[in-house]
Amino acid sequence: MSHPDKVILAGYLVRCPLGGYAWQVLQYMAGLRAAGFDPYFYEDTAYYWDCFDPTTGKMPSGPEAGLRCTRELFERYGFGDRWVFWDAQRGQHHGMSASDLTELLWETRYVITLAAVTRLPRRHRECKIFLDIDPGFTQIVVDQGKYESRGLLAEHDLHFTFGENIGTPGCHIPNAGFEWRPTRQPIATDWWEPLPADSRAPFTTIGRWNESARDLTFEGVTYCWRKRVEWMKFLELPQRTQSRFAPAIDADRIPEDAAALRAYGWATRDPVQLSADAMGYRDFIRGSRGEFTVAKDLNVRLATGWFSDRAACYLAAGRPVINQDTGFGNILPVGDGLFAVRTLDDATAAVAAIQSNYDHHSAAARAIAKEYFEAGDVMRRLMNNV
Repeated sequence: MSHPDKVILAGYLVRCPLGGYAWQVLQYMAGLRAAGFDPYFYEDTAYYWDCFDPTTGKMPSGPEAGLRCTRELFERYGFGDRWVFWDAQRGQHHGMSASDLTELLWETRYVITLAAVTRLPRRHRECKIFLDIDPGFTQIVVDQGKYESRGLLAEHDLHFTFGENIGTPGCHIPNAGFEWRPTRQPIATDWWEPLPADSRAPFTTIGRWNESARDLTFEGVTYCWRKRVEWMKFLELPQRTQSRFAPAIDADRIPEDAAALRAYGWATRDPVQLSADAMGYRDFIRGSRGEFTVAKDLNVRLATGWFSDRAACYLAAGRPVINQDTGFGNILPVGDGLFAVRTLDDATAAVAAIQSNYDHHSAAARAIAKEYFEAGDVMRRLMNNV
């Protein structure tokens, strides 16, 4: 009997052990396992060394908090002996030993790089696959010659992106010299079994409010990385709908913004504090009425087709999603359980539709997750493409 091919997922978790990253990594591992592969997780500090401790909010920090989170989650979901973190600064291996890692590297057939923060060099004849989770930004900055990771991309044999419209006629984002193949976040839907609906629960989301360091200009137009700009377009939504909205967004960093949100009926909380515990992150999503969220300006105006891995988790939990339109209606069914909105009027109508027939939209959301995001199916498609 032949043994399944070994796959290394080179990712980002120990250095920033927040709920979104944890579930992203875990569900890739689950998808690879369901697709018939033998997956392992690898992370190091050779290329990007800063660590964040969500329990203290400090960066740089040591990897202790991230190691605790990773060890606990991987043991809980059956990957306890299938991860390694190499602390290059201290010369220490955690999880697998250095000798076991050396053997694994020689036996591995595929390496999948999840985002450009872990740079695992080619050791043998393995196929290297790059997953782009920042569509639009990655391609534009590489095309402009400003991105230091062009060399990293060139080290890979194949390139996949969450921007599923990239390369199609309606999306004029440059390919930056690479062929970009569409993919999406795998979701282990069994881990998101819906809870009973609570009509009093608020619409929620989880994210950053004003992260501005990655604004960029493309063809003479400046695109904002800050979601704050998009949120302000929907400020009146609670008053328009008479529904509750309680997003985990760090708007308190700008006192006047936080005051405006409160005045219009938004109840916010700290996203880092919420995300510091991966199981609490999942409970927050499963206990919500649904998700209302915005997208980054670049994905909206350039219609990349990007769809959030977090939104896919809401769908799997049977929680309807209202997401600012990035062109994902070309890929996913919208109108039942999932809504693509551009204006305040669109969002108001979507909330009304969900509240008037919640059970229908909850079931539709779950069905979309199972048909389009089921972890094993997503990874089979990706690996068959390889």
